Amino acid sequence: MPLAPARPARRLPRRLLQLYAGLALYGASSAFLVRAGLGLDPWDVFHQGLAERAGWSIGTVSVAVGALVLLLWVPLRQRPGLGTVSNVFAVGLSMDATLAVVPDVHGAVAQAALLTAGIVLNGVATGLYIAARFGPGPRDGLMTGLHRRTGRSLRLVRTGIELTVLAAGVLLGGTAGVGTVAYALAIGPLSQLFLRVFALPGDGGAPASGRPGTPPPAPAPVQEPAPAQACG
Repeated sequence: MPLAPARPARRLPRRLLQLYAGLALYGASSAFLVRAGLGLDPWDVFHQGLAERAGWSIGTVSVAVGALVLLLWVPLRQRPGLGTVSNVFAVGLSMDATLAVVPDVHGAVAQAALLTAGIVLNGVATGLYIAARFGPGPRDGLMTGLHRRTGRSLRLVRTGIELTVLAAGVLLGGTAGVGTVAYALAIGPLSQLFLRVFALPGDGGAPASGRPGTPPPAPAPVQEPAPAQACG
């Protein structure tokens, strides 16, 4: 019996590594979608639209929106974890850092290749950070909080939120297109796959979730189904 409590402690370094590697890769994968120029996930369409209007970088807007969404947790009585707070900052910073070194690509083949790489990497990132079990991203927590308060299904709440931010992002000038559709169709199955790949020993698999930003939605008792954004 004295050895049982030691197992979580022994797993902590791996969990932290998964968390921050996942968040960094999530931001990088989002940057790939930006450079592909074929359409972003719904939350990043919104972030990009705001960034163009405000004159900020898309990563900075992602951080600002994540922080504002986190404030909405207060009336919803959601409790953030280390992963929640880390998500707010790490994804946007990684996204801007990647955009600084990855140029735009041109030509259908190159764009499709970068789009595919971004979507697959996003699935890997989601599996890593959610399986670490440090709490959902701010956008994912908003979804689960509204689900609890309204009694509506997670699917309905998630769809409503993402359609709203997508429409707002398009109106603001964000990029939606074939990449947006491809992301929506592929990210669920990819996230489920990589959640199993990166599940911690003894967990028997991790719950499905989605972005940060987005992003998200994981380690908290309230976790959402497979993502659609971000890490969030």
